Amino acid sequence: MQFECIADIRGEFLESPVWDDRRSAIFCCDVLGRCIYEVGLEGGIRRKWSFEAKVGSLGLCESGRLIVATGLEIILFDPETGARDRLAVPAEEPPGNRLNDGKVGPDGCFWVGSMDDGPHKMPVGSLYRIDAAGRCDRKASGFYVSNGLAWSHDDRTLFHSDSRGLWIDAYDFDPVAGHIGNRVRLLDLDATAGRPDGAACDTAGFYWSAGISAGVLNRISPQGAICERIGFPVSGPTMPCFCGPDLKTLVVTSHRCGEHPANRSGGLFAARSAVAGVRVGRMKGV
Repeated sequence: MQFECIADIRGEFLESPVWDDRRSAIFCCDVLGRCIYEVGLEGGIRRKWSFEAKVGSLGLCESGRLIVATGLEIILFDPETGARDRLAVPAEEPPGNRLNDGKVGPDGCFWVGSMDDGPHKMPVGSLYRIDAAGRCDRKASGFYVSNGLAWSHDDRTLFHSDSRGLWIDAYDFDPVAGHIGNRVRLLDLDATAGRPDGAACDTAGFYWSAGISAGVLNRISPQGAICERIGFPVSGPTMPCFCGPDLKTLVVTSHRCGEHPANRSGGLFAARSAVAGVRVGRMKGV
């Protein structure tokens, strides 16, 4: 795959790319830069918005708004008016935590995990399901850095990783009720193979994991085998997302973290894929 930089943002920690087919645009966030970008698939930044807290992740809503995890809050953000409304605050989160990777699931709810935001990570993160009424249902806990949310092409499997636990798990998923169960370890990793960061699934049943520590994308089979290791043009890919009308343009965010000034780390990169990705849904009812 030949990646090209379509937006030389040089964000501190670019994450959570989401394809908006209505606007023909990609939304992504800079976690440490505390902002959200809108980027055209043809390239270039269209718009930028700043926030008061770190922006961990975002998703699309049926209304055209974005659902955004910022700090320890879930808010609804309207890109057209700038309006911001609090939807939920997960209860009993330790004060040193923040929300991290999140994605709208096939059930039309926002799934988001938390993490210890201190320098010495403790396993105090959780995974939540947020509905349109703002109800926060804690689904699992005990994570260092909850990450890697993605659903299989048949909506029946939820994948989830821990970037510090260095593993990827799979759960049975009920796309109507949003229940998860039968958790199994899909794969254990290490820094050389690539710490598992953000992820996406393709229609052939494979899970694409950004190997942030190894500068690769790992394409992983449903049985937990790394079938492809795709080299990335900068050192820290953070999350892949399938975009475009045919969902065959793979867009990947990256982090900057002290790279040389001439390096395009922290940008948004794109390449054509031979296989289409699984379409990510919109939050229902908001």
